[in-house]
Amino acid sequence: MLFGAELLFGEATGLGSEETTHAVLVRESRPAVASVVVIATGISYRRLGVPAAEALVGAGVFYGAALTEAPALRGEEAVVVGGGNSAGQAAVHLSRFARRVTLVARGESLEESMSAYLVDELRSLENVTVRLRTQVVDVGGSGRLDRVTLKDATSGARETIPAAALFVLIGGEPRTEWLPDVLERDQGGYIRTGRELASAPAPGPGRGPGADAAHVRIQSVSRASSRSGTCAPARSSAWRRRWATGPW
Repeated sequence: MLFGAELLFGEATGLGSEETTHAVLVRESRPAVASVVVIATGISYRRLGVPAAEALVGAGVFYGAALTEAPALRGEEAVVVGGGNSAGQAAVHLSRFARRVTLVARGESLEESMSAYLVDELRSLENVTVRLRTQVVDVGGSGRLDRVTLKDATSGARETIPAAALFVLIGGEPRTEWLPDVLERDQGGYIRTGRELASAPAPGPGRGPGADAAHVRIQSVSRASSRSGTCAPARSSAWRRRWATGPW
Protein backbone atom coordinates (compact mmCIF):
# COMPACT_ATOMS: atom_id res chain seq x y z
CA MET A 1 0.00 0.00 0.00
CA LEU A 2 2.91 2.38 0.72
CA PHE A 3 4.07 1.92 -2.86
CA GLY A 4 0.61 2.59 -4.26
CA ALA A 5 -0.55 -0.98 -4.74
CA GLU A 6 -4.31 -1.45 -4.93
CA LEU A 7 -5.67 -4.35 -2.89
CA LEU A 8 -8.71 -6.19 -4.19
CA PHE A 9 -10.11 -8.89 -1.92
CA GLY A 10 -12.22 -11.77 -3.20
CA GLU A 11 -12.17 -15.21 -4.81
CA ALA A 12 -10.66 -15.40 -8.31
CA THR A 13 -13.10 -17.26 -10.57
CA GLY A 14 -11.72 -16.79 -14.07
CA LEU A 15 -9.15 -15.20 -16.32
CA GLY A 16 -9.73 -13.50 -19.64
CA SER A 17 -7.40 -11.94 -22.22
CA GLU A 18 -7.66 -9.55 -25.13
CA GLU A 19 -4.43 -8.70 -26.96
CA THR A 20 -2.13 -7.34 -24.21
CA THR A 21 -4.78 -6.81 -21.53
CA HIS A 22 -5.85 -9.43 -19.03
CA ALA A 23 -8.70 -9.47 -16.56
CA VAL A 24 -8.99 -11.58 -13.44
CA LEU A 25 -12.64 -12.20 -12.64
CA VAL A 26 -13.39 -11.86 -8.93
CA ARG A 27 -16.54 -13.17 -7.27
CA GLU A 28 -18.86 -10.40 -6.02
CA SER A 29 -16.40 -7.71 -7.11
CA ARG A 30 -15.24 -5.93 -10.20
CA PRO A 31 -12.58 -7.58 -12.40
CA ALA A 32 -8.91 -6.78 -11.83
CA VAL A 33 -7.51 -5.54 -15.16
CA ALA A 34 -3.77 -5.43 -15.90
CA SER A 35 -1.17 -5.98 -18.60
CA VAL A 36 0.58 -8.66 -16.50
CA VAL A 37 -0.94 -11.30 -14.23
CA VAL A 38 1.19 -13.17 -11.70
CA ILE A 39 -0.45 -16.41 -10.59
CA ALA A 40 0.72 -17.22 -7.06
CA THR A 41 -2.15 -19.30 -5.74
CA GLY A 42 0.05 -21.98 -4.21
CA ILE A 43 -0.97 -25.57 -3.59
CA SER A 44 -3.13 -27.47 -1.13
CA TYR A 45 -1.94 -30.63 0.61
CA ARG A 46 -3.13 -33.85 -1.00
CA ARG A 47 -5.50 -35.55 1.45
CA LEU A 48 -4.97 -39.00 2.90
CA GLY A 49 -8.43 -40.26 1.95
CA VAL A 50 -9.18 -41.78 5.36
CA PRO A 51 -12.42 -40.31 6.80
CA ALA A 52 -11.43 -40.98 10.41
CA ALA A 53 -8.21 -39.02 9.87
CA GLU A 54 -10.06 -35.92 8.69
CA ALA A 55 -12.00 -35.87 11.97
CA LEU A 56 -8.70 -35.69 13.89
CA VAL A 57 -6.93 -33.00 11.86
CA GLY A 58 -5.21 -30.74 14.36
CA ALA A 59 -5.72 -33.32 17.11
CA GLY A 60 -2.84 -35.61 16.23
CA VAL A 61 -3.26 -35.65 12.44
CA PHE A 62 -1.30 -33.00 10.57
CA TYR A 63 -0.75 -32.05 6.95
CA GLY A 64 2.79 -30.71 7.20
CA ALA A 65 3.56 -29.02 10.56
CA ALA A 66 6.29 -31.50 11.56
CA LEU A 67 8.69 -28.71 12.57
CA THR A 68 6.30 -27.01 14.96
CA GLU A 69 4.76 -30.15 16.45
CA ALA A 70 7.97 -32.14 16.96
CA PRO A 71 8.98 -30.75 20.40
CA ALA A 72 5.64 -31.88 21.86
CA LEU A 73 6.36 -35.50 20.88
CA ARG A 74 9.21 -36.23 23.28
CA GLY A 75 8.97 -39.86 24.30
CA GLU A 76 5.99 -40.45 21.99
CA GLU A 77 5.55 -42.41 18.76
CA ALA A 78 4.94 -40.69 15.43
CA VAL A 79 4.01 -41.81 11.93
CA VAL A 80 5.01 -40.00 8.73
CA VAL A 81 3.28 -40.80 5.43
CA GLY A 82 5.10 -40.11 2.17
CA GLY A 83 8.01 -41.21 0.05
CA GLY A 84 9.45 -37.85 -1.02
CA ASN A 85 12.04 -35.51 0.42
CA SER A 86 9.50 -33.64 2.54
CA ALA A 87 8.49 -36.86 4.31
CA GLY A 88 12.10 -37.93 4.73
CA GLN A 89 13.13 -34.58 6.21
CA ALA A 90 10.14 -34.67 8.57
CA ALA A 91 11.06 -38.17 9.77
CA VAL A 92 14.66 -37.14 10.43
CA HIS A 93 13.57 -34.06 12.38
CA LEU A 94 10.98 -35.97 14.39
CA SER A 95 13.55 -38.62 15.32
CA ARG A 96 15.30 -36.04 17.49
CA PHE A 97 12.24 -35.82 19.72
CA ALA A 98 9.97 -38.84 19.32
CA ARG A 99 10.79 -42.22 20.83
CA ARG A 100 9.92 -43.99 17.59
CA VAL A 101 9.16 -42.72 14.08
CA THR A 102 7.54 -44.92 11.44
CA LEU A 103 7.83 -43.75 7.84
CA VAL A 104 5.09 -45.23 5.66
CA ALA A 105 5.50 -45.26 1.86
CA ARG A 106 3.52 -47.00 -0.88
CA GLY A 107 6.51 -47.42 -3.21
CA GLU A 108 8.88 -50.34 -3.63
CA SER A 109 11.85 -48.29 -2.45
CA LEU A 110 12.67 -44.82 -1.19
CA GLU A 111 15.41 -44.40 -3.78
CA GLU A 112 12.76 -43.92 -6.47
CA SER A 113 11.49 -40.66 -4.98
CA MET A 114 13.88 -39.48 -2.26
CA SER A 115 17.37 -37.97 -2.34
CA ALA A 116 20.17 -40.44 -1.58
CA TYR A 117 21.51 -38.45 1.38
CA LEU A 118 18.12 -38.63 3.09
CA VAL A 119 17.75 -42.36 2.46
CA ASP A 120 21.19 -42.95 3.99
CA GLU A 121 20.39 -40.79 7.01
CA LEU A 122 17.09 -42.55 7.64
CA ARG A 123 18.81 -45.92 7.56
CA SER A 124 21.35 -44.73 10.10
CA LEU A 125 18.73 -43.67 12.66
CA GLU A 126 17.96 -46.40 15.18
CA ASN A 127 14.56 -45.01 16.14
CA VAL A 128 13.23 -44.71 12.57
CA THR A 129 11.42 -47.64 10.92
CA VAL A 130 10.61 -47.53 7.20
CA ARG A 131 7.54 -49.47 6.02
CA LEU A 132 7.49 -49.84 2.23
CA ARG A 133 4.53 -51.05 0.13
CA THR A 134 2.35 -49.92 3.01
CA GLN A 135 -0.46 -47.41 3.46
CA VAL A 136 -2.53 -45.94 6.28
CA VAL A 137 -6.08 -47.29 6.10
CA ASP A 138 -7.51 -46.16 9.43
CA VAL A 139 -6.79 -44.14 12.56
CA GLY A 140 -8.37 -43.98 15.98
CA GLY A 141 -8.52 -42.06 19.21
CA SER A 142 -11.01 -40.53 21.60
CA GLY A 143 -10.78 -36.84 20.83
CA ARG A 144 -7.12 -37.20 19.87
CA LEU A 145 -5.11 -39.62 17.78
CA ASP A 146 -3.63 -42.57 19.66
CA ARG A 147 -3.35 -45.32 17.00
CA VAL A 148 -2.82 -45.84 13.28
CA THR A 149 -3.76 -48.91 11.22
CA LEU A 150 -1.39 -49.91 8.42
CA LYS A 151 -2.02 -52.27 5.51
CA ASP A 152 0.73 -54.19 3.73
CA ALA A 153 0.04 -54.04 -0.01
CA THR A 154 1.82 -57.33 -0.65
CA SER A 155 0.20 -59.57 1.94
CA GLY A 156 -2.93 -57.55 2.71
CA ALA A 157 -2.18 -57.89 6.41
CA ARG A 158 -3.27 -55.08 8.72
CA GLU A 159 -1.46 -53.89 11.82
CA THR A 160 -2.45 -51.25 14.35
CA ILE A 161 0.41 -49.36 15.99
CA PRO A 162 0.37 -46.67 18.69
CA ALA A 163 0.87 -43.11 17.46
CA ALA A 164 0.56 -39.73 19.13
CA ALA A 165 0.88 -37.94 15.80
CA LEU A 166 0.42 -38.65 12.10
CA PHE A 167 2.09 -36.36 9.57
CA VAL A 168 0.80 -36.63 6.00
CA LEU A 169 3.28 -35.44 3.37
CA ILE A 170 2.10 -36.96 0.09
CA GLY A 171 2.42 -33.97 -2.18
CA GLY A 172 0.11 -31.16 -3.12
CA GLU A 173 -2.42 -30.09 -5.69
CA PRO A 174 -2.20 -26.65 -7.34
CA ARG A 175 -5.09 -24.23 -6.98
CA THR A 176 -5.46 -23.73 -10.72
CA GLU A 177 -8.90 -25.22 -11.38
CA TRP A 178 -10.34 -21.72 -11.94
CA LEU A 179 -8.03 -20.97 -14.86
CA PRO A 180 -9.19 -21.17 -18.50
CA ASP A 181 -7.92 -23.71 -21.02
CA VAL A 182 -5.80 -21.04 -22.71
CA LEU A 183 -3.21 -21.71 -20.01
CA GLU A 184 -1.52 -25.01 -20.70
CA ARG A 185 -1.30 -27.31 -17.66
CA ASP A 186 0.16 -30.74 -17.07
CA GLN A 187 -1.75 -33.77 -15.80
CA GLY A 188 -1.24 -32.62 -12.20
CA GLY A 189 -2.78 -29.22 -12.93
CA TYR A 190 0.48 -27.26 -12.72
CA ILE A 191 0.97 -24.42 -15.20
CA ARG A 192 3.53 -25.26 -17.87
CA THR A 193 6.17 -22.55 -18.21
CA GLY A 194 9.35 -21.87 -20.18
CA ARG A 195 10.96 -24.98 -21.59
CA GLU A 196 8.01 -27.14 -20.51
CA LEU A 197 5.96 -25.66 -23.36
CA ALA A 198 6.29 -27.93 -26.37
CA SER A 199 5.70 -25.17 -28.94
CA ALA A 200 5.59 -21.42 -29.19
CA PRO A 201 2.77 -20.24 -26.92
CA ALA A 202 -0.19 -18.28 -28.12
CA PRO A 203 -0.68 -14.80 -26.67
CA GLY A 204 -2.25 -14.95 -23.25
CA PRO A 205 -1.60 -14.54 -19.54
CA GLY A 206 1.03 -16.53 -17.76
CA ARG A 207 3.18 -17.19 -20.84
CA GLY A 208 6.42 -16.48 -19.08
CA PRO A 209 7.87 -17.18 -15.66
CA GLY A 210 5.17 -18.67 -13.49
CA ALA A 211 4.74 -18.35 -9.75
CA ASP A 212 4.12 -20.96 -7.08
CA ALA A 213 1.43 -22.61 -9.19
CA ALA A 214 4.13 -23.51 -11.72
CA HIS A 215 5.50 -27.04 -11.68
CA VAL A 216 8.81 -26.79 -9.81
CA ARG A 217 10.31 -29.21 -7.32
CA ILE A 218 10.31 -27.66 -3.88
CA GLN A 219 13.62 -29.29 -2.97
CA SER A 220 15.34 -27.62 -5.95
CA VAL A 221 15.53 -24.20 -4.35
CA SER A 222 17.82 -22.48 -6.82
CA ARG A 223 15.85 -23.66 -9.84
CA ALA A 224 12.53 -22.79 -8.23
CA SER A 225 13.79 -19.32 -7.38
CA SER A 226 14.96 -18.62 -10.92
CA ARG A 227 11.78 -19.94 -12.51
CA SER A 228 9.28 -18.36 -10.20
CA GLY A 229 10.95 -14.98 -9.78
CA THR A 230 11.41 -15.46 -6.05
CA CYS A 231 13.83 -13.01 -4.45
CA ALA A 232 16.05 -14.36 -1.67
CA PRO A 233 18.09 -12.25 0.78
CA ALA A 234 21.66 -11.51 -0.24
CA ARG A 235 24.01 -13.74 1.75
CA SER A 236 27.54 -12.38 1.30
CA SER A 237 28.78 -9.16 2.86
CA ALA A 238 29.69 -7.82 -0.58
CA TRP A 239 26.16 -8.33 -1.82
CA ARG A 240 24.75 -6.77 1.36
CA ARG A 241 26.83 -3.65 0.77
CA ARG A 242 25.71 -3.50 -2.84
CA TRP A 243 22.06 -3.86 -1.87
CA ALA A 244 22.46 -1.23 0.83
CA THR A 245 24.13 1.37 -1.40
CA GLY A 246 21.94 1.28 -4.49
CA PRO A 247 21.48 2.27 -7.21
CA TRP A 248 17.81 1.54 -6.43
